[in-house]
Amino acid sequence: MTPELHPGMKEYNRIFKECNHIYHDIALKLGLSDSGFDILYALCTLGDGCLQKDICDITLLSKQTIHSSVKKLVRDGYLFLKSGRGRDMHIFLTPAGKALTNEKIAPAIQIENLTFTDMTEAEQAEFLRLYQKCACSLRKYASQLLP
Repeated sequence: MTPELHPGMKEYNRIFKECNHIYHDIALKLGLSDSGFDILYALCTLGDGCLQKDICDITLLSKQTIHSSVKKLVRDGYLFLKSGRGRDMHIFLTPAGKALTNEKIAPAIQIENLTFTDMTEAEQAEFLRLYQKCACSLRKYASQLLP
């Protein structure tokens, strides 16, 4: 017998999926794939010269997805790679990549900032606290389910 999903969890899932869909729509409107958007967004956050591992850590995308998307962004002329220590490859924006992020990623970040500041500081803190609590509980119970 399958347990019934709690109504609050149903609403949470709906909202979570709606937010994911909104980000997907933003990427499409900007002419980017979801992973391309995430990589350029991460570069705006992390700065030039970060590693693919840094982008994986911030986006939670797989190494393979990051690697193939970075390769495409390099082919498209938005990124270039520079060797670092060992096998490390540092990722940099080209002038075209900087123009793209200024034109397309920066406005998306501004929208996020406006969205977040629509809440009071107390609401922001409570939102983050509760979202983190939910993620911690989900991780705890998922670890019991998964080998």
